[in-house]
Amino acid sequence: MCGIFAITDHPETAELSNLGLFALQHRGQESAGIVTTHKGELFAHVGMGLVSEVFSRTLLATLTGRTAIGHVRYSTTGASHLKNAQPLVFKNIHGPMAIAHNGNLTNAMEVRAKLEKRGAIFQSSTDSEVIVHLIARHQGPVEDAIIESLRQIEGAYSLLFLTPEKLIAARDPYGFRPLILGQIGKSYVFASETSALNIIKAQVVREVEPGEIIIVEGGKLRSVKPFKPVRPARCVFEQVYFARPDSNIFGRNVQAVRRDLGRALAREMQGIKADIVVPVPDSGVSAALGFSDVSKIPFEMALVRSHYVSRTFIKPTQELRELAAELKLAPVVDTLKGKRIVLIDDSIVRGTTSRKITKSLRAAGVREIHMAISSPPIVSPCYYGIDTPRAGELIANRQSIDEIRKFLDVDSLHYLTLEGMLKAAGAGDPEGYCTACFTKVYPTPIPDYQTAEPAKASGDQGPEHQSLM
Repeated sequence: MCGIFAITDHPETAELSNLGLFALQHRGQESAGIVTTHKGELFAHVGMGLVSEVFSRTLLATLTGRTAIGHVRYSTTGASHLKNAQPLVFKNIHGPMAIAHNGNLTNAMEVRAKLEKRGAIFQSSTDSEVIVHLIARHQGPVEDAIIESLRQIEGAYSLLFLTPEKLIAARDPYGFRPLILGQIGKSYVFASETSALNIIKAQVVREVEPGEIIIVEGGKLRSVKPFKPVRPARCVFEQVYFARPDSNIFGRNVQAVRRDLGRALAREMQGIKADIVVPVPDSGVSAALGFSDVSKIPFEMALVRSHYVSRTFIKPTQELRELAAELKLAPVVDTLKGKRIVLIDDSIVRGTTSRKITKSLRAAGVREIHMAISSPPIVSPCYYGIDTPRAGELIANRQSIDEIRKFLDVDSLHYLTLEGMLKAAGAGDPEGYCTACFTKVYPTPIPDYQTAEPAKASGDQGPEHQSLM
């Protein structure tokens, strides 16, 4: 779930890249990096920590050049270590090159093993380096080498490549992860979300289409679509949780989608009796507003979030997630005491954070807790960029809804149905989403994971794959 950013031919490229990454900080908090190009060379700085910790004004001044790519990292493959921080910079037959990757490859280990047998030496444990080695084995124009390399990989990728002459953006044929094209003056901008374009006052042009590769060279943009079209599989969890509410992705504003998710949840829970609707901030707020709109139950911000504690779900270890959760939310006792509440959250992954929240609400004197989740139960791992690698970590994989209700100590527990979620998120195309974490049906082959095997093909939509977990 990393964030990527690029800008071409601009006099303040490093500063604008820094701002763009700052707007994408929610997508990754482990490391940050920027690479610029100037007079045939690449200049790079990467570091562990937040964007504000990695870059200073003095350091940004050393990143000379008018074109750059940047990255904020949330690790799904490869340890949280400086050697895995991106953009990765390397030299090969095509000269110096940098790569920034959002997503997760599902055959990286398989391809890596083949490359190592042929003598490849890897410097990191991130799956992105597999692409680097594949590119190095193809001659000809660099965009042709990139295309041939991408033909050999499976899974999710939104990619940015930087050479001294070219900036190249690529999105996988399924469109798992968002990638937006924008423009500021005569400069082209690419970003994971429109929030990064907004912060630098760039105009949104359009999404990079699934399977599209865009090459910017000499101030001109050209596009190619070298891959066979497949049924789109956009990650619906981007709309449910990850993306910023002020971003527009997959053709819709994220906050509007989340309100619609809350409205759908309220319609499915008609007749619920409660005094107030309480969101789990921040990602539950929009859904709670939508729930309140339909149910007519008053909305109250009765959980106060400390904005000095970062997002708990993307902490690298469970211990850190739990510690951050305890520091993060505080109940407003005077608002909650003696009340029947509908507690709205976007999802339940492991269940430990939700249990701590409900425990604190009980301690605040809440009389009844009716927990409502604006997505279906997460029952299977994501292999496309969300850090849920083992089914045993997912509470809905091993427990029934009633067992989860008892574990959370709530009076009732309601999940939004799959149909309700897709209809709310779909904008006329509810079939164009990946729902593998809710259904165990994967849009692509996943050979790196032995717990999955092919499912039967579905019509002319390409092969689907189903987990046996």
